[in-house]
Amino acid sequence: MSTRNSSRFTPIIIAISVVAGILIGTFYAKHFAGNRLGIINGSSNKLNALLRIVDDQYVDTVNMTDLVEKAMPQILAELDPHSTYIPAQNLEEVNSELEGSFSGIGIQFTIQNDTIHVNAVIQGGPSEKVGLMAGDRIVNVDDSLFVGKKLNNELAMRTLKGPKGSQVKLGVKRVGEPKLLDFTITRGDIPQNTVDAAYMLNDDIGYVKVSKFGRTSHVELLNALAQLNHKKCKGLIIDLRGNTGGYMEAAIRMVNEFLPEGKLIVYTQGRKYPRAEEFANGTGSCQKMPLVVLIDEGSASASEIFTGAIQDNDRGTVVGRRSFGKGLVQQPIDFSDGSAIRLTIARYYTPSGRCIQRPYESGKDKNYELDIYNRYEHGEFFSRDSIKLNENERYLTSLGRTVYGGGGIMPDVFVPQDTTGVTSYLSSVINRGLTLQFTFQYTDNNRKKLSQYETEEDLLNYLRHQGLVEQFIRFADSKGVKRRNILIQKSYKRLEANIYGNIIYNMLGLEAYLKYFNKSDATVQQGIELLEKGEAFPKAPAETEEEVTKDNKDGKKKRTAQAYGITEDPTRIFDFAEATIS
Repeated sequence: MSTRNSSRFTPIIIAISVVAGILIGTFYAKHFAGNRLGIINGSSNKLNALLRIVDDQYVDTVNMTDLVEKAMPQILAELDPHSTYIPAQNLEEVNSELEGSFSGIGIQFTIQNDTIHVNAVIQGGPSEKVGLMAGDRIVNVDDSLFVGKKLNNELAMRTLKGPKGSQVKLGVKRVGEPKLLDFTITRGDIPQNTVDAAYMLNDDIGYVKVSKFGRTSHVELLNALAQLNHKKCKGLIIDLRGNTGGYMEAAIRMVNEFLPEGKLIVYTQGRKYPRAEEFANGTGSCQKMPLVVLIDEGSASASEIFTGAIQDNDRGTVVGRRSFGKGLVQQPIDFSDGSAIRLTIARYYTPSGRCIQRPYESGKDKNYELDIYNRYEHGEFFSRDSIKLNENERYLTSLGRTVYGGGGIMPDVFVPQDTTGVTSYLSSVINRGLTLQFTFQYTDNNRKKLSQYETEEDLLNYLRHQGLVEQFIRFADSKGVKRRNILIQKSYKRLEANIYGNIIYNMLGLEAYLKYFNKSDATVQQGIELLEKGEAFPKAPAETEEEVTKDNKDGKKKRTAQAYGITEDPTRIFDFAEATIS
C-alpha cells in the first residue's frame, strides 16, 4: 500500500525538484554571471543582445562575422592607442616580423610597372637552390598570369609565402632569354633578421643597427658583438633610430649585455598585474664597453626600454632626438578562429621611476595620431628649446642627472634634423617616387656591370663618373617635373646621395647602404666624437659643473651634454625602396 502511494507522488516530487532547480539556477546566473569570461552583467550582455537582435530582425541579411570583425577594432580603440585587433589573415604576417623566420621562397622583391622584380635572392634559400636570380621578373604563378594594376605587396606576399614544404610554380622573364623560364620552388624557412648592420666605423669604434626587437634579436646581437670584438672594438654605437619596438623580453636580454649585476632594467605595473622588476644578472659581455645609443622620434616601446635603462643607470650617452613615447605593455591573446588582440595590461617604468608614455585621450585621439607631425610643425626636430618638458615629471638618474617622463626619452645630446638642400624640386621628385623609379631602372639595366663591384666604396667610385644626377634630371623631366636649375643646384648633394644610396642598396643590400650614409650622418658622427673624446660615460652634475668652471677659466668651449647644440646635420632623406621579403 505504501509502495503504491509513493509511486503516485513521484511525478509531483520530480516536477517540484525541476522547478526549484530552475529557480536556483536563475538566481545564481543573475548574481554570478559577471565572473564568466565574455559574459559580464550590463553592457556586454547588451552587446550580445544587440548582435542577436540584428541577426534575427534586421531588414536585410547581415554578415555577422564581418560585422563583428569591424566592431572589434572600434571597441579596442576606445581603450588606448595601442590596444589592437589583428584579423586572422594578418596575424601570421604580424608575428613573422618578430618571430625571426617565416616560410616562403626566399627573395627580396619590389613591384615596378605592375610586375614583381626580384631584387635579391636570399643566400641558401629555396629560390637560390633552383636558380632564380636578381633581375628576374615573375610573370606567372601556378600557371596563372600574375601581373597588372591590382598587384600589390600584400597580394604578392600572400601568394608567394605558404606552409613549409608546399610548392609554387613560377613563370619568370629573364633578360636575354627569349622564352619564359619555369621554376618549381619548395617553400622553406626564411630568416628575418632584426640586426641590419654590424661593422667597424673606424679602427676602434663599432656600429650596430637594430631595426626591431624580435625573438632572435639577442642572438643576433651576440653574434654582432663577437664579430666586432674580434676586430678589437673599443667603443660601440647602438643605432635604434626608427626602431618601433617589439618584444620587451628581447630588449631586457639585450640591455643586460651592457649593465653590471643588480642594476634595475625596467619594471611593469598594471591594475591586475602587481609590480614586476627586471634586473641585470651580471652575465653581460660588454659591461664596461663605452656606449652611445642613437634614437629619434621613430624609436618606440622596446627601444625606449633599452634606452631608458642605459640612460637612467648612467651607463652610456643617448644621442639624437626625443623618442616616440610609448610606455604601455600589450599582451597577445589569441582567439580560436586564428585572430588575436594585443591588449594593454600594464605600464612600464624606467629605472628612475618614469613612465615615458605620452598623454592620450581614450577613443579617437587625433592629437596623439598627429603627434610626430605636430612636433615637426612646432620646431622640435630643429631646436632642443622647442621641446616642452613636463616639470612635474622630473626624475634623477643613478648619478643624480635630471631626466623627464611623460612623453618619450630626451637624448643627452640633441642633434637637430637638417633641412639644407631641401627644395620644392627635391620634394616633388621624391614624393612622386621618381628617384626610386630611376635608380631601379638604372640598376636593372646595368646589373651585369654593377655586379663587378663588391663593396660600397668601389661601387661608389664607379657611380661618381657616370653623370647620374644629369641623367636623373632628364628622366624627371620626361615624367613631368621640369628642370629648375637654381633649385637643382641647391639640392644637388641630396639628389646625388639619394641616387647613389638607392643603387648601392639595390646591388649590395642594407648594410652597404648604411655604411655609405653613416659617413655623412651627423648623429653617427656625434656618437663617434663622444667615444673618441672619452665622453660616452655620463658624469655626475657636480663633477660636470667643476669641469665647466675649469673649461671657462681656460677659455675653452663647454663640452657637457647640456651644452651640446649641433647645427650641422647632413641627414639624408630616407628614400630607398626597401625590398619586401617573401
